[in-house]
Amino acid sequence: MSEHYGWGYEGKAGVHYCKTKSEVSVLWESTSSCSRSWRTGQVPEDWKKASVTLVFKKGKKEDPGNYRPVSLTSIPEKVMEQLILKVISKPVEEKKVIRSGQHGFTKGKSCLTNLMAFCDGMTGWVDEGRAVDVVYLDFR
Repeated sequence: MSEHYGWGYEGKAGVHYCKTKSEVSVLWESTSSCSRSWRTGQVPEDWKKASVTLVFKKGKKEDPGNYRPVSLTSIPEKVMEQLILKVISKPVEEKKVIRSGQHGFTKGKSCLTNLMAFCDGMTGWVDEGRAVDVVYLDFR
């Protein structure tokens, strides 16, 4: 791979795949880290750390409430997560390991779909004349 660097080959999106030797070495280190982690079952220490940065949403930049924190993790860690996800998601879906009511960390579902399912259930019970009590807890 390193002998082909710098030729300027572009993919369909116009992105250069490998422009410099440093990119090749980063790619090599990333794949080595993933392979080592997969083989040993050990997660490298730097994968356990994240840098938190603030991303501006909208409004006045002077207002701290207009920023949201984003956790930046290492690229090899993200690659490894996607590989593991790809390997385990098909059998998990086929064997129905995760119940249909699970919304978090489930493809095609979110906090919003969870809230909608909850409201539909509560509305249905109220329509049937059943008594419904709801308690919200905020664990910190």
